[in-house]
Amino acid sequence: MRTTGTLMRPSTLQLDAMVSIKAHIPDDAMSASLLGTERTGHGARIREDGLIATIGYVISEAETVWIGANNGALVPGFAVGYDFDSGFGLVRPTMPMEGPTFELGTTATLSVGAPVTVTSSGPADQIVHAEVVAKQEFAGRWEYLLEEAIFTSPAHDSWSGAALIDGDGRLCGLGSLLIQGFESGEDGSAANMFVPIDLLEPIIDDICEHGRRTSPPRPWLGVLVHEDQNDRLTIVGVYRNCPADKAGLKPGDVILRVDDAPVKGLATMLRTVWNLGRAGVEVPISVLRDTKTLHTVVESDDRAVFQRVGTVQ
Repeated sequence: MRTTGTLMRPSTLQLDAMVSIKAHIPDDAMSASLLGTERTGHGARIREDGLIATIGYVISEAETVWIGANNGALVPGFAVGYDFDSGFGLVRPTMPMEGPTFELGTTATLSVGAPVTVTSSGPADQIVHAEVVAKQEFAGRWEYLLEEAIFTSPAHDSWSGAALIDGDGRLCGLGSLLIQGFESGEDGSAANMFVPIDLLEPIIDDICEHGRRTSPPRPWLGVLVHEDQNDRLTIVGVYRNCPADKAGLKPGDVILRVDDAPVKGLATMLRTVWNLGRAGVEVPISVLRDTKTLHTVVESDDRAVFQRVGTVQ
């Protein structure tokens, strides 16, 4: 068990509040080529009615979902919903599955240097005692932006849906990524990125009732964009038959301008697109392809339209 700082060891109740999640995604799902068809991760029980919070990509477009408890119980489950903006997903077992729940905390109480516990489902050796090494903006190449993500080190090697727990045993976030050579980590070591649980609380009732948040969806292009150290934005993936594909954008294109405004950095690009309006708005984009500057207009859409419904009930 790795340790850093001073932190109370998680109780058995906290460990038993975690579950494992296994999901199968059909081959023709939009996310299958990027995330695979067999996905595993973890989830945290957050309500007495069996509701479980996880990181959304584990269950996105899932055809079947299985939920495992630390006592060995394994039951089928279903996706309640997925929020693209935060990245959270919710699942439920299809039959009673007893176990404790987490009290929800807030990342507002976690300062840089604060000791935390990161744990996945399974035995006690899945516990990592870590510390917060950064609280900062995070932009993901899949058209994703967090105003303030939480980064911890040393890293947990089973991070998908792992729980970020504060010194009072409260759930403060769920694991999303492992980042190698994170600059704020000690000696550039690996760090985990967590989505703050604060982002789930305002939308949880919407997701439970409607499968998604009810506010107007953001415009989605259907691209994967890599940002290099010089803030240069290169399209590295285009989803087939999605808005960017229909507009003629291709991998290798370098994004120069959006709505006739120069963009520097992925976060700036995403905010520029989203500030144009809701899903369906036209997005003028200029790209560099080889040595030529090309101009096109992407008719954005709602990302959910292109996702398989999966096991949502």
